[in-house]
Amino acid sequence: MSTATEPTQELHSNDVAAIDELRAVYQKLKAELAKVIVGQESVVEQLTICLFARGHALLMGVPGLAKTLLVSRLAETMSLSFSRIQFTPDLMPMDITGTDILQENAAGRREFEFVKGPLFANIVLADEINRAPSKTQAAMLEAMQEHRVTVVGRPYVLAPPFFVLATQNPVEQEGTYPLPEAQLDRFMFLINVDYPSRLEEIEIARSTTGGVLPMLEHILDGDSVQKFQELVRRVPVPKHIYEFAVDLVRRTRPKVDESPEWLKPLVSWGAGPRAVQYLILGAKSRAALTGSYMVRLEDVMAVAQPVLNHRVLTTFNAESEGINSSEIVSRLVDDLNKETLGG
Repeated sequence: MSTATEPTQELHSNDVAAIDELRAVYQKLKAELAKVIVGQESVVEQLTICLFARGHALLMGVPGLAKTLLVSRLAETMSLSFSRIQFTPDLMPMDITGTDILQENAAGRREFEFVKGPLFANIVLADEINRAPSKTQAAMLEAMQEHRVTVVGRPYVLAPPFFVLATQNPVEQEGTYPLPEAQLDRFMFLINVDYPSRLEEIEIARSTTGGVLPMLEHILDGDSVQKFQELVRRVPVPKHIYEFAVDLVRRTRPKVDESPEWLKPLVSWGAGPRAVQYLILGAKSRAALTGSYMVRLEDVMAVAQPVLNHRVLTTFNAESEGINSSEIVSRLVDDLNKETLGG
C-alpha cells in the first residue's frame, strides 16, 4: 500500500475560508451544548460528523443518558425543526408519515387533504425504533434513503436538511422487533452512549436539579447546514486514504483473500461497499470540523468504529469467547495502520 500523500484536488480559497468558519462554528456549538449536556464529547462529535456528512445515526444506550435532550438541544442550536416519535408495537406507518383526512373546503365541498406527520421535520428522533413492527420501520427506511414519503401512492418530499436519529435500548429486548441487517446498514453511524464518569455524574446531579435549564443560542440555520454539507463533499482525499478505507472494509469479509486468518472463525458477515462510502464521508466531515483542508489517516481511523461496528456480524464462536464487533474492528484498524506505516 502506498504511504506517501499523492497529489490530490486542491481546495478553492473560498472553501479554505469556509472550513475555517465551520471549525469555529463547531467549537461554538460544542460550547453551547456543554451548557446543558455534561460530558458525552465523543457522542456530540459523532452526531455532528454524521449531520454534516448527510448521514443518519443509531444511538445505543440505556435509558436516562440524555439522548433525547441532546438531540433536541442540537436542533435548537441549529434553528432546525425537531420531532420526537415514540415507537410502540401498535405504531402504524401513517402515524409517522401523515395521512389523508376528509375536509370541507371553502366552497362546502368535501375533499381529501394531506396532514403531515411528525416525520416532516429537519431532525427526527425515532425513540426505541426496534419497538415498531416491520412495516413502520420500512416507512422510516424510505424517508431515510429517498428523503420522501409515499402516502396512498403519492410522494411527498421531505425538506432538507433531513437527519434521522434512532435509539435502541440494548438491555430490554422483550416485545421488540430487531432491525434487520439491511436496515441497520442504512445508518451511517452506530453511536454508543455510555455511562458518565463519577465527576460528570456529580455535575449532572448538581446542574439538573436546580432551576430551569438555559436556552441555547441559535448558531446555524437550515441553509447554513446545507452549505456546510456541500462543503464537506468537496474536501480532498488523497489516493492512499481511499486505499486504506477499501482495504479495511475488505478485511472484514471472512470469505475474501484479504481477510486475516484470525478473523475468519469470528465473523459471519462483513461490511459492504456502503461502509467504504461512509468511511470516506465521515472522514471528510471530521477533517472539515477540525479545520483540516485534506482528509488524514487519523480521520478515517476515528470514524471506523461507528461506521463498522453494526456492519460486522460476529459468529457464535466469537460470542462464546466474549469477543464483539468493536474489538474486531479495533484489531483490524491497528493491524492495517501498522502495515501502512511500516510499508
